[in-house]
Amino acid sequence: APHLLLFSFALFFVGFGLVRTYVAAQSFNVSPLEQSLNHPTSLTGVVVREPEMRETSLHLYVKVEEDLLLVTADRHSAVLYGDEVSVEGKIERPKAFTTDLGREFNYPGYLLARGVEYKIPFAKVEVLSSDRGYRIISFLLVQKKRLMNGIESVLNEPQAGLGEGLLLGVKQALGEDLEADFRKTGIIHIVVLSGYNVMLVVAFVMFSLSFLVPKRLRLAGGLIAIIAFALIVGLSATVVRASVMAGLILIAQAYGRTYDMLRALLFAGVVMICINPFLLLYDIGFQFSFMATLGLVLIAPQFENLLTEGFKKIRFKEFLIATIATQIAVLPLLLYYIGEVSLVAIVVNVLVLPVVPLAMLTTFVAGVVALMSVTLALPFAFLAHGVLSYIVAIATFFANIPFASVFVPTFTLSWVFILYAFIGAALMWFSRKKSDNKSETRDWTIEEEKEMPGRAASALPGQSEVPIIFR
Repeated sequence: APHLLLFSFALFFVGFGLVRTYVAAQSFNVSPLEQSLNHPTSLTGVVVREPEMRETSLHLYVKVEEDLLLVTADRHSAVLYGDEVSVEGKIERPKAFTTDLGREFNYPGYLLARGVEYKIPFAKVEVLSSDRGYRIISFLLVQKKRLMNGIESVLNEPQAGLGEGLLLGVKQALGEDLEADFRKTGIIHIVVLSGYNVMLVVAFVMFSLSFLVPKRLRLAGGLIAIIAFALIVGLSATVVRASVMAGLILIAQAYGRTYDMLRALLFAGVVMICINPFLLLYDIGFQFSFMATLGLVLIAPQFENLLTEGFKKIRFKEFLIATIATQIAVLPLLLYYIGEVSLVAIVVNVLVLPVVPLAMLTTFVAGVVALMSVTLALPFAFLAHGVLSYIVAIATFFANIPFASVFVPTFTLSWVFILYAFIGAALMWFSRKKSDNKSETRDWTIEEEKEMPGRAASALPGQSEVPIIFR
Protein backbone atom coordinates (compact mmCIF):
# COMPACT_ATOMS: atom_id res chain seq x y z
CA ALA A 1 0.00 0.00 0.00
CA PRO A 2 2.72 2.57 0.82
CA HIS A 3 4.49 1.83 -2.47
CA LEU A 4 1.22 2.19 -4.38
CA LEU A 5 0.52 5.51 -2.66
CA LEU A 6 4.01 6.77 -3.48
CA PHE A 7 3.62 5.72 -7.11
CA SER A 8 0.25 7.48 -7.29
CA PHE A 9 1.73 10.71 -5.93
CA ALA A 10 4.63 10.48 -8.39
CA LEU A 11 2.25 9.91 -11.29
CA PHE A 12 0.10 12.83 -10.19
CA PHE A 13 3.04 15.24 -9.97
CA VAL A 14 4.41 14.11 -13.34
CA GLY A 15 1.01 14.72 -14.91
CA PHE A 16 0.66 18.07 -13.19
CA GLY A 17 4.14 19.05 -14.36
CA LEU A 18 3.34 18.19 -17.97
CA VAL A 19 0.14 20.23 -17.87
CA ARG A 20 1.87 23.18 -16.18
CA THR A 21 4.68 23.13 -18.75
CA TYR A 22 2.17 23.01 -21.61
CA VAL A 23 0.27 25.99 -20.19
CA ALA A 24 3.51 27.96 -19.73
CA ALA A 25 4.60 27.19 -23.28
CA GLN A 26 1.40 28.71 -24.67
CA SER A 27 2.63 32.19 -23.75
CA PHE A 28 5.43 31.85 -26.31
CA ASN A 29 5.33 31.77 -30.12
CA VAL A 30 2.35 34.15 -30.17
CA SER A 31 4.22 37.47 -30.09
CA PRO A 32 3.59 40.20 -32.68
CA LEU A 33 7.39 40.51 -32.86
CA GLU A 34 7.36 37.29 -34.86
CA GLN A 35 6.51 39.36 -37.94
CA SER A 36 9.73 41.39 -37.51
CA LEU A 37 11.94 38.34 -37.07
CA ASN A 38 15.33 38.67 -38.83
CA HIS A 39 14.52 42.20 -39.95
CA PRO A 40 15.97 45.50 -38.72
CA THR A 41 13.51 47.19 -36.38
CA SER A 42 13.23 49.94 -33.79
CA LEU A 43 11.59 49.28 -30.40
CA THR A 44 10.99 51.15 -27.19
CA GLY A 45 11.02 49.38 -23.84
CA VAL A 46 12.13 49.46 -20.21
CA VAL A 47 15.20 47.77 -18.71
CA VAL A 48 13.61 45.52 -16.07
CA ARG A 49 16.73 43.78 -14.71
CA GLU A 50 20.15 44.95 -13.69
CA PRO A 51 22.40 45.19 -16.77
CA GLU A 52 24.96 42.37 -16.91
CA MET A 53 28.49 43.49 -17.71
CA ARG A 54 30.38 40.97 -19.85
CA GLU A 55 33.91 40.95 -21.22
CA THR A 56 33.00 42.68 -24.49
CA SER A 57 29.32 43.62 -24.21
CA LEU A 58 26.46 44.71 -21.98
CA HIS A 59 23.41 42.45 -21.67
CA LEU A 60 20.09 44.22 -21.16
CA TYR A 61 16.73 42.64 -20.41
CA VAL A 62 14.23 44.98 -22.05
CA LYS A 63 10.47 44.70 -21.59
CA VAL A 64 8.58 45.63 -24.77
CA GLU A 65 4.84 45.46 -24.11
CA GLU A 66 4.32 41.75 -23.28
CA ASP A 67 7.71 40.53 -24.50
CA LEU A 68 11.05 40.36 -22.70
CA LEU A 69 14.05 40.69 -25.03
CA LEU A 70 17.75 40.15 -24.46
CA VAL A 71 19.54 43.13 -25.97
CA THR A 72 23.30 43.07 -26.46
CA ALA A 73 24.80 46.57 -26.46
CA ASP A 74 28.19 48.24 -26.30
CA ARG A 75 29.98 47.46 -23.04
CA HIS A 76 30.37 51.13 -22.19
CA SER A 77 26.71 52.03 -22.70
CA ALA A 78 25.43 54.10 -19.74
CA VAL A 79 22.22 52.13 -19.16
CA LEU A 80 20.74 51.38 -15.75
CA TYR A 81 17.83 49.40 -14.34
CA GLY A 82 14.55 51.26 -14.88
CA ASP A 83 15.72 53.22 -17.92
CA GLU A 84 13.35 53.59 -20.86
CA VAL A 85 15.42 52.89 -23.95
CA SER A 86 15.15 52.98 -27.70
CA VAL A 87 16.61 49.86 -29.31
CA GLU A 88 17.61 49.55 -32.95
CA GLY A 89 18.72 46.23 -34.39
CA LYS A 90 17.67 42.93 -35.90
CA ILE A 91 15.38 40.65 -33.90
CA GLU A 92 16.60 37.05 -33.82
CA ARG A 93 15.76 33.78 -32.16
CA PRO A 94 18.58 32.48 -29.96
CA LYS A 95 20.32 29.37 -31.24
CA ALA A 96 22.07 26.51 -29.49
CA PHE A 97 25.85 26.44 -29.74
CA THR A 98 28.72 24.09 -28.97
CA THR A 99 30.95 24.89 -26.01
CA ASP A 100 34.75 24.66 -25.97
CA LEU A 101 34.45 21.21 -24.38
CA GLY A 102 32.19 19.86 -27.12
CA ARG A 103 28.89 20.10 -25.24
CA GLU A 104 25.85 21.57 -26.97
CA PHE A 105 24.44 24.38 -24.88
CA ASN A 106 20.68 24.82 -25.17
CA TYR A 107 20.78 28.60 -25.30
CA PRO A 108 17.12 29.00 -26.34
CA GLY A 109 16.04 26.92 -23.34
CA TYR A 110 18.38 28.83 -21.04
CA LEU A 111 16.75 32.12 -22.07
CA LEU A 112 13.28 30.60 -22.04
CA ALA A 113 13.72 29.84 -18.33
CA ARG A 114 14.31 33.57 -17.91
CA GLY A 115 11.22 34.51 -19.90
CA VAL A 116 13.15 35.53 -23.02
CA GLU A 117 12.10 34.37 -26.48
CA TYR A 118 13.94 36.84 -28.74
CA LYS A 119 17.24 38.70 -28.71
CA ILE A 120 18.71 41.71 -30.49
CA PRO A 121 22.50 41.42 -30.82
CA PHE A 122 24.79 44.39 -31.48
CA ALA A 123 21.95 46.82 -30.91
CA LYS A 124 22.12 50.59 -30.84
CA VAL A 125 20.66 51.68 -27.51
CA GLU A 126 19.64 55.19 -26.50
CA VAL A 127 18.27 56.16 -23.07
CA LEU A 128 15.01 58.11 -23.33
CA SER A 129 14.11 58.48 -19.66
CA SER A 130 14.90 57.06 -16.23
CA ASP A 131 13.17 55.82 -13.05
CA ARG A 132 10.65 53.60 -14.81
CA GLY A 133 11.35 50.61 -12.56
CA TYR A 134 10.55 49.81 -8.94
CA ARG A 135 12.03 52.43 -6.63
CA ILE A 136 13.10 49.95 -3.96
CA ILE A 137 15.07 47.89 -6.51
CA SER A 138 16.63 51.03 -7.96
CA PHE A 139 17.66 52.13 -4.47
CA LEU A 140 19.20 48.74 -3.65
CA LEU A 141 21.11 48.61 -6.93
CA VAL A 142 22.49 52.11 -6.32
CA GLN A 143 23.76 50.97 -2.92
CA LYS A 144 25.28 47.89 -4.56
CA LYS A 145 27.14 50.09 -7.03
CA ARG A 146 28.36 52.33 -4.21
CA LEU A 147 29.66 49.31 -2.30
CA MET A 148 31.46 48.07 -5.40
CA ASN A 149 33.05 51.51 -5.87
CA GLY A 150 34.19 51.43 -2.26
CA ILE A 151 35.72 47.98 -2.67
CA GLU A 152 37.49 48.95 -5.88
CA SER A 153 38.91 52.09 -4.25
CA VAL A 154 40.88 50.08 -1.67
CA LEU A 155 41.49 46.74 -3.40
CA ASN A 156 43.27 45.96 -6.66
CA GLU A 157 42.42 43.27 -9.17
CA PRO A 158 41.93 40.35 -8.98
CA GLN A 159 41.21 40.71 -5.24
CA ALA A 160 38.52 43.35 -5.82
CA GLY A 161 36.77 41.20 -8.41
CA LEU A 162 36.89 38.14 -6.17
CA GLY A 163 35.54 40.12 -3.23
CA GLU A 164 32.67 41.42 -5.34
CA GLY A 165 32.00 37.89 -6.54
CA LEU A 166 31.85 36.51 -3.00
CA LEU A 167 29.59 39.29 -1.75
CA LEU A 168 27.47 40.12 -4.77
CA GLY A 169 27.96 37.33 -7.30
CA VAL A 170 29.72 39.61 -9.81
CA LYS A 171 31.85 36.86 -11.29
CA GLN A 172 32.47 38.83 -14.51
CA ALA A 173 35.02 40.88 -12.58
CA LEU A 174 37.26 37.83 -12.12
CA GLY A 175 38.55 37.82 -15.67
CA GLU A 176 38.66 34.85 -18.00
CA ASP A 177 41.90 33.31 -16.71
CA LEU A 178 41.04 33.37 -13.02
CA GLU A 179 37.49 32.21 -13.69
CA ALA A 180 38.93 29.26 -15.63
CA ASP A 181 41.15 28.42 -12.64
CA PHE A 182 38.14 28.55 -10.31
CA ARG A 183 36.25 26.19 -12.59
CA LYS A 184 39.19 23.82 -12.92
CA THR A 185 39.60 23.61 -9.14
CA GLY A 186 35.86 23.27 -8.42
CA ILE A 187 35.32 26.47 -6.43
CA ILE A 188 33.45 28.57 -8.99
CA HIS A 189 30.35 28.13 -6.82
CA ILE A 190 31.68 30.60 -4.24
CA VAL A 191 31.41 33.48 -6.73
CA VAL A 192 28.03 32.60 -8.24
CA LEU A 193 26.29 32.95 -4.88
CA SER A 194 25.44 29.43 -3.80
CA GLY A 195 23.26 28.73 -0.79
CA TYR A 196 26.41 28.84 1.34
CA ASN A 197 26.92 32.54 0.59
CA VAL A 198 23.27 33.35 1.23
CA MET A 199 23.30 31.57 4.61
CA LEU A 200 26.46 33.44 5.62
CA VAL A 201 24.74 36.75 4.91
CA VAL A 202 21.62 35.71 6.86
CA ALA A 203 23.74 34.51 9.79
CA PHE A 204 25.60 37.81 9.88
CA VAL A 205 22.38 39.85 9.79
CA MET A 206 20.76 37.74 12.53
CA PHE A 207 23.88 38.00 14.69
CA SER A 208 23.92 41.77 14.29
CA LEU A 209 20.21 42.09 15.08
CA SER A 210 20.56 39.93 18.20
CA PHE A 211 22.17 42.91 19.96
CA LEU A 212 19.52 45.39 18.87
CA VAL A 213 16.00 43.95 18.74
CA PRO A 214 13.94 41.18 20.41
CA LYS A 215 13.49 37.72 18.90
CA ARG A 216 10.29 38.32 16.91
CA LEU A 217 11.62 41.54 15.40
CA ARG A 218 14.78 39.67 14.43
CA LEU A 219 12.58 37.39 12.34
CA ALA A 220 11.13 40.35 10.45
CA GLY A 221 14.56 41.90 10.07
CA GLY A 222 16.04 38.64 8.85
CA LEU A 223 13.29 38.13 6.25
CA ILE A 224 13.68 41.70 5.01
CA ALA A 225 17.44 41.18 4.75
CA ILE A 226 16.96 37.98 2.75
CA ILE A 227 14.57 39.66 0.30
CA ALA A 228 16.81 42.73 -0.04
CA PHE A 229 19.91 40.60 -0.63
CA ALA A 230 18.10 38.50 -3.26
CA LEU A 231 17.01 41.67 -5.09
CA ILE A 232 20.51 43.15 -4.93
CA VAL A 233 22.33 40.13 -6.35
CA GLY A 234 19.61 39.20 -8.85
CA LEU A 235 16.82 36.68 -8.60
CA SER A 236 18.64 33.72 -10.07
CA ALA A 237 17.21 30.27 -9.40
CA THR A 238 20.06 29.45 -7.00
CA VAL A 239 19.53 32.61 -4.96
CA VAL A 240 15.75 32.21 -4.84
CA ARG A 241 16.03 28.58 -3.71
CA ALA A 242 18.53 29.45 -0.99
CA SER A 243 16.50 32.49 0.09
CA VAL A 244 13.30 30.48 0.48
CA MET A 245 15.08 27.85 2.56
CA ALA A 246 16.81 30.52 4.68
CA GLY A 247 13.44 32.19 5.31
CA LEU A 248 11.96 28.88 6.44
CA ILE A 249 14.86 28.44 8.88
CA LEU A 250 14.13 31.83 10.46
CA ILE A 251 10.40 31.11 10.72
CA ALA A 252 11.06 27.71 12.32
CA GLN A 253 13.44 29.23 14.86
CA ALA A 254 11.07 32.08 15.71
CA TYR A 255 8.15 29.74 16.43
CA GLY A 256 10.16 26.97 18.03
CA ARG A 257 9.49 24.44 15.29
CA THR A 258 11.80 21.75 13.96
CA TYR A 259 13.41 22.61 10.66
CA ASP A 260 13.53 19.73 8.17
CA MET A 261 16.02 20.56 5.43
CA LEU A 262 14.65 17.98 2.99
CA ARG A 263 11.09 19.25 3.31
CA ALA A 264 12.27 22.84 2.94
CA LEU A 265 14.22 21.92 -0.20
CA LEU A 266 11.25 20.11 -1.73
CA PHE A 267 8.91 22.97 -0.82
CA ALA A 268 11.19 25.55 -2.41
CA GLY A 269 11.68 23.41 -5.51
CA VAL A 270 7.98 22.67 -6.01
CA VAL A 271 6.96 26.31 -5.57
CA MET A 272 9.62 27.54 -8.00
CA ILE A 273 8.76 24.92 -10.62
CA CYS A 274 5.04 25.64 -10.34
CA ILE A 275 5.76 29.30 -11.02
CA ASN A 276 8.28 28.60 -13.80
CA PRO A 277 8.40 24.97 -15.01
CA PHE A 278 11.21 25.78 -17.45
CA LEU A 279 13.61 25.99 -14.51
CA LEU A 280 13.55 22.23 -14.15
CA LEU A 281 13.97 21.64 -17.86
CA TYR A 282 16.54 24.24 -18.89
CA ASP A 283 18.05 26.07 -15.91
CA ILE A 284 21.37 24.36 -15.20
CA GLY A 285 21.94 26.54 -12.14
CA PHE A 286 18.67 25.39 -10.58
CA GLN A 287 19.48 21.74 -11.28
CA PHE A 288 22.99 22.00 -9.80
CA SER A 289 21.79 23.93 -6.77
CA PHE A 290 18.95 21.52 -6.04
CA MET A 291 21.08 18.39 -6.40
CA ALA A 292 23.95 19.84 -4.34
CA THR A 293 21.59 20.61 -1.48
CA LEU A 294 19.99 17.18 -1.81
CA GLY A 295 23.47 15.70 -1.53
CA LEU A 296 23.98 17.54 1.77
CA VAL A 297 20.72 16.11 3.08
CA LEU A 298 21.01 12.50 1.92
CA ILE A 299 24.66 11.73 1.19
CA ALA A 300 26.56 13.74 3.80
CA PRO A 301 25.17 11.75 6.79
CA GLN A 302 26.46 8.53 5.23
CA PHE A 303 30.02 9.86 5.17
CA GLU A 304 29.73 11.03 8.76
CA ASN A 305 29.13 7.41 9.75
CA LEU A 306 32.03 6.12 7.67
CA LEU A 307 34.64 8.43 9.18
CA THR A 308 37.16 6.73 11.42
CA GLU A 309 37.88 7.99 14.93
CA GLY A 310 41.18 9.47 13.79
CA PHE A 311 39.48 11.21 10.88
CA LYS A 312 36.91 12.77 13.20
CA LYS A 313 39.66 14.81 14.85
CA ILE A 314 40.10 16.87 11.69
CA ARG A 315 38.98 20.38 12.50
CA PHE A 316 37.31 21.14 9.20
CA LYS A 317 35.76 17.74 8.62
CA GLU A 318 32.33 19.33 7.99
CA PHE A 319 33.75 21.06 4.90
CA LEU A 320 35.29 17.79 3.74
CA ILE A 321 32.01 15.91 4.17
CA ALA A 322 29.97 18.65 2.50
CA THR A 323 32.34 18.83 -0.47
CA ILE A 324 32.37 15.08 -1.02
CA ALA A 325 28.57 14.86 -0.72
CA THR A 326 27.88 17.74 -3.12
CA GLN A 327 30.49 16.55 -5.63
CA ILE A 328 28.83 13.13 -5.78
CA ALA A 329 25.35 14.67 -6.05
CA VAL A 330 26.19 16.94 -9.00
CA LEU A 331 28.67 14.62 -10.76
CA PRO A 332 26.23 13.20 -13.37
CA LEU A 333 25.04 16.70 -14.27
CA LEU A 334 28.61 17.98 -14.34
CA LEU A 335 29.68 15.21 -16.69
CA TYR A 336 26.68 15.77 -18.97
CA TYR A 337 26.60 19.58 -19.17
CA ILE A 338 30.25 20.57 -18.67
CA GLY A 339 32.38 17.51 -19.35
CA GLU A 340 35.21 18.73 -17.11
CA VAL A 341 35.70 17.13 -13.70
CA SER A 342 38.11 18.59 -11.16
CA LEU A 343 40.33 16.03 -9.44
CA VAL A 344 41.47 18.57 -6.85
CA ALA A 345 38.05 20.01 -5.96
CA ILE A 346 37.79 18.25 -2.60
CA VAL A 347 41.20 19.44 -1.41
CA VAL A 348 40.72 22.98 -2.72
CA ASN A 349 37.25 23.34 -1.18
CA VAL A 350 38.51 22.18 2.21
CA LEU A 351 41.31 24.76 2.01
CA VAL A 352 39.13 27.61 0.74
CA LEU A 353 35.66 27.30 2.29
CA PRO A 354 36.75 27.93 5.91
CA VAL A 355 38.11 31.38 4.98
CA VAL A 356 35.16 32.46 2.80
CA PRO A 357 33.21 34.00 5.73
CA LEU A 358 36.27 36.03 6.74
CA ALA A 359 36.84 37.11 3.14
CA MET A 360 33.24 38.27 2.80
CA LEU A 361 33.23 40.10 6.12
CA THR A 362 36.52 41.94 5.62
CA THR A 363 35.65 42.87 2.03
CA PHE A 364 32.25 44.20 3.11
CA VAL A 365 33.68 46.24 6.00
CA ALA A 366 36.49 47.60 3.84
CA GLY A 367 34.03 48.63 1.12
CA VAL A 368 31.61 50.31 3.55
CA VAL A 369 34.31 52.16 5.50
CA ALA A 370 35.93 53.27 2.22
CA LEU A 371 32.74 55.16 1.36
CA MET A 372 33.46 57.38 4.39
CA SER A 373 37.25 57.38 4.43
CA VAL A 374 39.74 55.47 2.31
CA THR A 375 42.39 55.97 4.97
CA LEU A 376 40.27 54.41 7.71
CA ALA A 377 39.44 51.50 5.40
CA LEU A 378 43.09 50.58 4.77
CA PRO A 379 43.49 48.22 7.79
CA PHE A 380 40.36 46.30 6.78
CA ALA A 381 41.45 46.34 3.14
CA PHE A 382 44.81 44.90 4.18
CA LEU A 383 43.07 41.98 5.92
CA ALA A 384 40.70 41.47 3.00
CA HIS A 385 43.58 41.58 0.53
CA GLY A 386 45.42 38.88 2.48
CA VAL A 387 42.47 36.49 2.65
CA LEU A 388 41.44 37.05 -0.97
CA SER A 389 45.04 36.61 -2.13
CA TYR A 390 45.15 33.31 -0.28
CA ILE A 391 42.07 32.08 -2.19
CA VAL A 392 43.53 33.25 -5.50
CA ALA A 393 46.88 31.59 -4.72
CA ILE A 394 45.23 28.27 -3.81
CA ALA A 395 43.12 28.27 -6.98
CA THR A 396 46.05 29.23 -9.21
CA PHE A 397 48.44 26.71 -7.66
CA PHE A 398 46.10 23.73 -7.91
CA ALA A 399 44.83 24.72 -11.37
CA ASN A 400 48.38 24.53 -12.70
CA ILE A 401 48.91 21.01 -11.42
CA PRO A 402 49.00 18.51 -14.31
CA PHE A 403 45.77 16.53 -14.51
CA ALA A 404 44.02 18.92 -12.10
CA SER A 405 40.92 18.21 -14.16
CA VAL A 406 39.91 15.60 -16.70
CA PHE A 407 37.60 15.79 -19.70
CA VAL A 408 34.86 13.26 -20.40
CA PRO A 409 33.47 12.57 -23.87
CA THR A 410 29.88 13.51 -24.55
CA PHE A 411 27.13 11.01 -23.75
CA THR A 412 23.34 10.87 -23.90
CA LEU A 413 20.93 12.10 -21.25
CA SER A 414 19.90 8.54 -20.42
CA TRP A 415 23.28 8.00 -18.77
CA VAL A 416 22.50 10.79 -16.32
CA PHE A 417 19.50 8.85 -15.06
CA ILE A 418 21.53 5.63 -14.96
CA LEU A 419 24.24 7.32 -12.88
CA TYR A 420 21.70 8.77 -10.48
CA ALA A 421 20.03 5.37 -10.21
CA PHE A 422 23.40 3.90 -9.26
CA ILE A 423 23.97 6.65 -6.66
CA GLY A 424 20.46 6.08 -5.29
CA ALA A 425 21.01 2.31 -5.04
CA ALA A 426 24.33 2.86 -3.24
CA LEU A 427 22.66 5.29 -0.85
CA MET A 428 19.90 2.79 -0.06
CA TRP A 429 22.50 0.06 0.53
CA PHE A 430 24.44 2.23 2.96
CA SER A 431 21.26 3.27 4.77
CA ARG A 432 20.10 -0.34 5.08
CA LYS A 433 23.52 -1.44 6.31
CA LYS A 434 23.49 1.34 8.89
CA SER A 435 20.02 0.27 10.05
CA ASP A 436 21.09 -3.38 10.32
CA ASN A 437 24.17 -2.42 12.34
CA LYS A 438 22.04 -0.42 14.74
CA SER A 439 19.63 -3.31 15.15
CA GLU A 440 22.47 -5.76 15.86
CA THR A 441 24.05 -3.36 18.34
CA ARG A 442 20.74 -2.94 20.11
CA ASP A 443 20.16 -6.69 20.46
CA TRP A 444 23.73 -7.27 21.64
CA THR A 445 23.50 -4.53 24.25
CA ILE A 446 20.25 -5.88 25.67
CA GLU A 447 21.75 -9.35 26.05
CA GLU A 448 24.82 -7.82 27.67
CA GLU A 449 22.66 -5.96 30.17
CA LYS A 450 20.76 -9.13 31.06
CA GLU A 451 23.99 -10.85 32.05
CA MET A 452 25.22 -8.01 34.28
CA PRO A 453 24.92 -8.86 37.99
CA GLY A 454 22.38 -6.85 39.90
CA ARG A 455 20.68 -5.61 36.77
CA ALA A 456 18.26 -8.45 36.11
CA ALA A 457 15.28 -6.59 37.50
CA SER A 458 15.82 -3.59 35.29
CA ALA A 459 17.02 -5.44 32.20
CA LEU A 460 13.92 -7.35 31.23
CA PRO A 461 12.83 -7.09 27.65
CA GLY A 462 10.22 -4.43 27.06
CA GLN A 463 11.07 -2.28 30.05
CA SER A 464 11.87 1.35 29.36
CA GLU A 465 14.66 1.41 31.92
CA VAL A 466 16.87 -0.79 29.74
CA PRO A 467 19.76 1.40 28.46
CA ILE A 468 20.26 0.89 24.74
CA ILE A 469 23.61 1.95 23.37
CA PHE A 470 24.09 2.71 19.68
CA ARG A 471 27.71 2.47 18.64
